[in-house]
Amino acid sequence: MQARCHVVLLGDSIFDNAAYVNGGPDVAASLRERLDEQDRVTLLAIDGSVTGDVTEQLDRLPTDATHVIVSAGGNDLLHHVAVLGDAVENLGDALLRLASMRAPFARAHSVMTEALASLNLPVAVCTIYDANFEPPQDLMVSTALGVFNDAITRNVHRAGLDLLDLRLVCDDRGDYANPIEPSVQGGGKIAEALLRYVAGVDQRTPSTRIFL
Repeated sequence: MQARCHVVLLGDSIFDNAAYVNGGPDVAASLRERLDEQDRVTLLAIDGSVTGDVTEQLDRLPTDATHVIVSAGGNDLLHHVAVLGDAVENLGDALLRLASMRAPFARAHSVMTEALASLNLPVAVCTIYDANFEPPQDLMVSTALGVFNDAITRNVHRAGLDLLDLRLVCDDRGDYANPIEPSVQGGGKIAEALLRYVAGVDQRTPSTRIFL
């Protein structure tokens, strides 16, 4: 990578995972190790944040930022995990319950992507990865995540932002420090994906590019 870059990471503990790696490198540190010495990484993501918090993080965006990458939404779904154990009359009722969970998330995510679209910078938005729950909760969570990720991809395409699909990046149990946070191994794989994005993109385009 020839030109100096300043990568800014927004969102939640997918990037702000230092508390879960037992002193090992977090995602931001792993990305710094992979970039050139003159390049910079600023971590504005905050553990526990939901999608609606990203617009506040944007208020602190450095003026010399060259790339913005966002991972948010997992905590929005976590607020609904208990619902996955509720009894319903039939499959249609279950789908309606998922739709009622999706609607407010889709609106909040749309507000976020519209704010990101106003930046004259390359911006990548991550999908929510499948996480590392035990059976049968793993299947319930990944199915519900499909509904949330559908909202993410639609909003990203509408806004003309780029998409980074973390579902295909963190695909091994060793990628997780616990059911939901990336381990050193997973953080390294995420950092590699971020590096591929930064190295391959130097300007904004009107249509979505997909990375993994």
